[in-house]
Amino acid sequence: MPFIKIYIHLVFSTLDRKPLLNSSDVRIKLWKHIKQNGTEKGIFIDMINGYSDHCHCLISLGSHQNIEKIVQLIKGESSHWLNQNQLTKEKFAWQDEYFAVSVSESMIENVRNYIKNQEKHHQKKLL
Repeated sequence: MPFIKIYIHLVFSTLDRKPLLNSSDVRIKLWKHIKQNGTEKGIFIDMINGYSDHCHCLISLGSHQNIEKIVQLIKGESSHWLNQNQLTKEKFAWQDEYFAVSVSESMIENVRNYIKNQEKHHQKKLL
């Protein structure tokens, strides 16, 4: 069995960067759901968080996984779940585009902290 350590920092936004995830309650439910669904699909999501119009994930790729497929599974299923449960005021969708960058082992803790502190990071921007 191969031993692989490939960490990817993913960022994807709501369609047209609409702030549809304004409620922290909705965000908490969504992040929990994405992580749980990822586990069920064999996707290791190390850290997840975001703000009203985007999501950050730190994932570890498995030997038979690729970034495009993982993003498709995460975004497609989560938007379906949000709409099915009517957790946003209007129809929810993610943008097609996404950002993905590899993370070296020495920087994993920094990326975890950056993702974990999204609320603080964006509150500073608003001040």
